[in-house]
Amino acid sequence: MKKLLAVVLCLMLALSVCGVAGAEAGFDGELKIWVAEAVVDFTNAQVEAFKAANPEYANMTVVIEAVGEGDAATNMITDVEAGADIYGFAQDQLARLVAAGALIELSEENAAIVSAENDGGSVAAATLGDLVYAYPLTSDNGYFLYYDKSVVTDPTNVEAILADCEKAGKNFYMEINSGWYQTAFFFGAGCTIEYGVDNEGNLVSCTCDYASENGVKALKSMIELSKSPAFVNGSSASNATNIGAIVDGTWDAVAMQEILGENYAATKLPTISGYQMGGFGGFKLLGVKPQVDDAKLAACDALALFLASGDAQKARYEAVQWGPSNLEAQKLEAIQDNAALAALAAQLEFCVGQGQYPNDYWSLATTLGDQIIADAYDNATDDELLAVLQNFQDTAASYIVK
Repeated sequence: MKKLLAVVLCLMLALSVCGVAGAEAGFDGELKIWVAEAVVDFTNAQVEAFKAANPEYANMTVVIEAVGEGDAATNMITDVEAGADIYGFAQDQLARLVAAGALIELSEENAAIVSAENDGGSVAAATLGDLVYAYPLTSDNGYFLYYDKSVVTDPTNVEAILADCEKAGKNFYMEINSGWYQTAFFFGAGCTIEYGVDNEGNLVSCTCDYASENGVKALKSMIELSKSPAFVNGSSASNATNIGAIVDGTWDAVAMQEILGENYAATKLPTISGYQMGGFGGFKLLGVKPQVDDAKLAACDALALFLASGDAQKARYEAVQWGPSNLEAQKLEAIQDNAALAALAAQLEFCVGQGQYPNDYWSLATTLGDQIIADAYDNATDDELLAVLQNFQDTAASYIVK
């Protein structure tokens, strides 16, 4: 009898534990999501699809508010508790958000999914140290090469492009006095410039190795490019004339199609001086803030993973033309047929996500480019170029107030 009672008690305990686990599965409370206004309706529809596919969340209330990626990070850092549970943000805000406690790292399982299913640039943009802190949504901000295929016979290297443009009397456009485009040379040659931030988003450190053999290599590449009679400093299709090739972005795709007509083509950036040009990449990410309720956190993670999935990214492209980071979504026929997005996707493999940079950095880079354009370094020795870059590096570091 005692044995039977013990068995019954064990069964009751097991059923009780199962009942608790069952009660914990799902979530019927409220979540708040911030997304850009352009995708509010789309996100509403995706949330309903998520609920339909996951009955355990059918009674969950999801409030979606229009808060753009540019404002979301600032709002979250100002008041994490009052902020959204799930929110979209630009990749250059990742460090600030992590430092402010506004992002929770992904579970090992979700991090593995993100890393396997998205392109390398977007995964790197969502990663801090060894931890993945966000779900990539897009890979659609950066620069690449548009070219006239009746002029440029080999778009894989700058030297060949310049030769073709010079022969045809056409122009090659690139904005070398811009801190954004300039990194194509320095990052491609193996250099780094990066600023660290504290909990309030203040710049607290600068890592820069421009004053190096690689930096001199990049600077000499820029100088050689500027010497070509085909070179024109610029990056805007609307301000360009007689285009043979131009380094520009997706925002000018329509304009370039109109300018080049049947000769329109686009591809990743070429090599220069034997190295692949790199640069900054821009990515939209989806983050989840820490939760005290494990069931709510599980709901946030499940919904964020759904919203960032390949199927959702395909649908988002079709709805609002956001370029996906998901590798399968990038194979969508409409995207493969979109020469600009295909070129950008290829280029972003060689880019790093843009972090936070002080305004003075952009001015410093402009000055360096202006000096190159003015032929100030045409006859400089390697040692003299190294001194120029040492001054650049020291000045960039001086913007940190300790």
